This record gives sequence, structure tokens and C-alpha cells, in this order.
Amino acid sequence: MAWDSIDDVPVDEGIRRLIKAQGYATLWPPQQQGLPPALQGESVVLSVPTASGKSLVAYLAIAQAALEGRKSLYIVPLRALAREKWEDLHMFEELGISIGVSTGDYDESGSRLRGNDIIICTSEKADSLLRHGARWIDDVDTVVADEIHLMDDASRGPTMEMVLSRLRMMHPGLQVIALSATIQNAEEIAAWLDARLVKDTWRPVPLREGVFYNGVIHYDDLTTRKIEGNGDTISLVTDTIASHGQCLVFVNSRRAAQRFAGKLQEHIAPYIDDAPPLEQAARDVLAGEESTSIAKKLAEHIRHGVAFHHAGLRSGQRRAIEDAFKAGAVKCITATPTLAAGVNTPARRVIIKHTYRYSGDAGCMVPIPLMEIAQAMGRAGRPGYDDHGEAILVARKQRQLRELMERYIDADLEPIHSKLGSEPALRIHVLSLIATDFAVTMNEIVDFFNRTFYVHQHGVLSSGQLEDIVSFLEREGFIVEKGVWTATPFGRKTSSLYVDPLSAIKIREALEAPQASTFSYLHAICAAPDMRCLYVSKGDRWLEDTVDENVFALEVPLPISPDFEWFLAEVKTAALLEDWILERREQHLVQKYGVGPGDIHGKVEVAEWLLHAMREMARIFDFDAVPDLTKLIMRMRYGCREQLLNLVELRGIGRVRARALYKAGFRSVNDLRKASIARLQEIPHIGSETARAIREQVA
Repeated sequence: MAWDSIDDVPVDEGIRRLIKAQGYATLWPPQQQGLPPALQGESVVLSVPTASGKSLVAYLAIAQAALEGRKSLYIVPLRALAREKWEDLHMFEELGISIGVSTGDYDESGSRLRGNDIIICTSEKADSLLRHGARWIDDVDTVVADEIHLMDDASRGPTMEMVLSRLRMMHPGLQVIALSATIQNAEEIAAWLDARLVKDTWRPVPLREGVFYNGVIHYDDLTTRKIEGNGDTISLVTDTIASHGQCLVFVNSRRAAQRFAGKLQEHIAPYIDDAPPLEQAARDVLAGEESTSIAKKLAEHIRHGVAFHHAGLRSGQRRAIEDAFKAGAVKCITATPTLAAGVNTPARRVIIKHTYRYSGDAGCMVPIPLMEIAQAMGRAGRPGYDDHGEAILVARKQRQLRELMERYIDADLEPIHSKLGSEPALRIHVLSLIATDFAVTMNEIVDFFNRTFYVHQHGVLSSGQLEDIVSFLEREGFIVEKGVWTATPFGRKTSSLYVDPLSAIKIREALEAPQASTFSYLHAICAAPDMRCLYVSKGDRWLEDTVDENVFALEVPLPISPDFEWFLAEVKTAALLEDWILERREQHLVQKYGVGPGDIHGKVEVAEWLLHAMREMARIFDFDAVPDLTKLIMRMRYGCREQLLNLVELRGIGRVRARALYKAGFRSVNDLRKASIARLQEIPHIGSETARAIREQVA
């Protein structure tokens, strides 16, 4: 019997009721194919277009499993997706199902998650939980691998692949529900996972694709449409909004996103019909103690119905934009492709303004991969709102018309390839296998990798390559041979702290140096591969003075060395972190370093993690450094000098308010106990609400 509606699906009535309350009634073809095997406990790979309902298959399967007493792990590639999945799944808590989320703090066992029925986490967090031996993982019966096509990503793919490989070895009967975009070689993934493949091109909203040139859209069905206006991309946007649609415009850089949003502002403003939600979104992006010129510019654009979106914004700012867009208040978002890989933000028309971007590795502009463009184009069409979606590429010249058609519309998607065979991935994950006693002989290590997607796809991973990795780990003191390979305290600590072995070597070298300073510690963590350093520009001549003024624990290369440029990038990043803990304002950092608020907080988050790793390794190599590193970790977390640490731990008191309190004579919590609300609210940046909150905490 075919399952045509939610009522046909053999799950708990409470689950059906909650799903129908979300507007689901009829099952879509991918769901009709995927639900029967998923609910029977089979592994399934769903390779279908964006917004075709694949997530619902996973939701129903794990919700039913929870009611039957089985635990599920829902693995996502991005933190933003973890939040979105929790928002989707938390409705099941009404049925007594416990939902847990964990995306950060890689140096903890995750014991607090033990009581949850469904645990949502990133691939990196899942890997960390395995390294810490979280015992509740033994109880996991189902794993959902969201966006599994990202195994093709060199930075995130190896971790996802290792987690799935390891979980499947630990639990031979494990059910894996893998959700993927439409990819060419989905059969390979399904075969590796011993899974049923559901591959379909069906979409709930039909998609028309085309190329826009000189005022005319040339569709893939050979029809054309003239767009009123000047023949530029702005006219393509206003055409969408004039017919009560929304638009996503993808560009190749942050600067381009901001610049184009500015150009659109005056053209979109006449179509604004609900100003209050826009004003609220504008206030949301300005929230916090510090507001930068980028945030002010963004807020101004939002008030006119348009926003830019990129990784240089804070996560809260990005979330405010996404929520305002989903609510229909913001009419157009100009974005880098990071938005396409993140949360669900469909629009009637998706415009791909740029198909080339700068590659630091190549040193020139290179074509954006088809898979990335396809992900962006897949955002076109809002189920329940649009009868069709449009994905339009923009050609600047006549010859580009055919070129874009051939490269991005008529072409087959590239197959995905495992990236596990790279040396950085292998050194990280081989150490993890040994440190957790999962594979402690060369035969066991080889046997493990024989079960990975890499070997399934390529046939072999050279044992010589693995032997070279093991020799490196032994030579650097991470492991020793005692009949079997055993991790040293250094190796075990490196693995549990979730840092690259090369990062651990840099940290060890800094801790063993004869002299140390705050800046030398900051430089050491910026020299670690786990820190992505800032680029050095021609205007950064001040870096040479910074080098002269500071003592370094790591060897300083000669200016004629090819490594000197990398060294300057490390110094620049360390200088940003030093300015942060010296309480330089965010606007100052934005201007001096050419970064966005999101970049600052991203670097600070990584720095806090690496400083934590350095402190834990100091317990092995230089115990006397532990107190100083503990203070430095707190200063990095709050972005302040040591004298404010007592104040910034109060809820709602960041570094700006803490400095204002300090200047007003309140140096400690004890001082605040003596202050009245009336006195506190007189202090700059401390209003009546904050004053009352302070009094409640210190009473």
C-alpha cells in the first residue's frame, strides 16, 4: 500500500498530529520512497533537490525511534544548521521526547547529553565525543548525516567520514539516514553505507533556470523574457519584488555583497509595506554594547528592505537577517555563497551575479564549482508561496551567455570525492584512533581505513602513507611502541583537546621556550594550523615595528625567507587578539585590520580554544605558566584587561559596561553591593534595566 499522506504513515498519532500542525498533509515523492525503509530501520541515502522534503523522512524516523526507546544522533556540518534542526525538532518534546544540542567545547565528555533521546551536533562535536569516550554513544541506534555531500569539502569532509566510519564499526547494525543534495555519484555513497538509495529530481516548486543578459532572461527551455528597466541586475531584482516575490543575490565577496545592497536600497524602499518588523530587525543587528560601522550600514539597509549577509557578520546579526527574510519583511538579501550552505532561506528568484571568485591558492580568479552554484540555485522557489522558482545567472558579455549555460545549467553535477587521504586529515585522525585505543597496530589502522569512503571510492589507501604518519607521530612524541601503539600523555592530551598535532608541536615549543610573554603566547597559537590567519596587505607596514617590539617564543624567520610572509600574517592575527584584550573598540579593529565583527569573534573563539589547549599542555611542559594562561583565557573570552575580570562575569555586563563601572569607582562585586540602582543608572552605558539586573545578581 502506497503512503500518500501523513495519515498513512505508521508512526505514533502524536507525531502525526504535530507534523500536520506544521502544514504537512500530502507526502511528496521522495518522502513516499524514503519513509518505508527508514521506518523499518534500514539505512537510506536521500539524494534529492533542496526543499524536497528529505528532512521530514529523518524527523519522522528518529521521533518514532525515540518513542520506542531508541536513541538517535543528528549530525550537521554547521552550527547554524544545528540551531535550525533544534527549532524543527523541539516540538516533539511535547510527546516526552528529549532533544539535546551540542556544538562547542571539544574538551568535554558530553555526559550531560546522556539523557536525551535525540542529540543534534556538528561533525566535529561528534568526533570529540568519540575521543572522550562518551558511553551513551553505545546506545545510539540511528545516525542522521545531514548534507553528506559535504564529504567533498576538504576542511569538514574528513571528519564527517571518520565519524560515520567509526560509528559503523562500533555498531554493525547502525541505521544511517544520509541526506544529500542531488549529486552524480549518490550510488557510491549508498553502496558504502549499505543503504537504500532514493534519488529523485522532483521539487515541490518547479525550477526554471536561465541566463540574464542585456535585459533579457534566456531560459533553459529556450524561451526568453524581457525585463523592464536598464538591463542591469537591479532591474532583475525589482522585477521580482514588484510581483510580491523575494530575491537572493549571490556575489563573490563580502565587499560586493555590501556594495550591491547599497545600490539596491533606494530601488527596494518603494515596495516596503510593513516597516515595524524591519525596524525591529535593524535594532537586533545593532544590539550589544558595541556597534560598528558595518552594523550601522546593515541596519540602514534593513530599514529599506534589503540586507547583506556574509561570514563577517556576527551570528546574531545573520540570524536577525534570516528571520526577517523568512517573515517576508526583508525583500532581498545580497550574500556570499555561505548563505546557500547554511540555513533554509528560499526565495522566488535566486540571482547568481558572479560565477568567478578569487582563490588565494591559485592567486587569481577561478570559476565557482558547479555544486556550490547548484546549492545556491536550489534555494529558488518557496513551497506554499510560489508556483515556480527561478534561478538566473548574470552574463556580462554575449559570449558568456552560452558559456554559463554549458558550465552551470546544461552540465552534470560533479561527483563528490573523499578528502580523507590528505596528510593533515590523516595525522589528526590516526592519532585519534591510537589515543582512544580504537586501532593500535598497523593492521588495525589499515583495517579501519579500508572501511572508509576513501578506500571504497579509490580502492586503497597506501599503507606506506599510513606508516609515514605513524612514524611522524612517534618521532614527535605523540605515541610510543610497546608491542602496540600507545599514546603518550602529550598525544592523548592533543587528541582529547581536538587540536592538530602540528598545532600541539607549536604550543609545546612555545611552552618550552626560555622566555614568554602575553604576545608570545598569542603568536604561538596564531602559528598553529588550527588558526586561520589574516591576510597581510600593502598597508600593513606597522607589522615590522610590531615584530621589533616583541619577544617571540617561536623562531622568527629571516625577512628574505619565503616563510616571512606567513610569519607576518601570524603576527597580524596575534596583534588583533592583543588589541581585543586591551579593550580596543570593535570599530577600531574593523578599520585597522580590515575585518568584520564576525571575523573578530571567530578569531577570538578559536584563540580561546587554543589557549585552553595551551594551558592544559602547560600541565605537562611548564606548570608555572598555568595561572597566567588561565587569566589570558578569561581575558580573551571577555576582551578586557585583567582588572575587569571580576566585573565581566556578571550577566549582561560586557567589557564596555565593565569599564564604565570601573571608571565610576566600582572595582569589584563587593563595591557594587553598596551601590543603589539610582547611582548605577547614572553611569554611562548602564540604564535602569541593567542597573536592576546588577543589583539582583550582587544582592
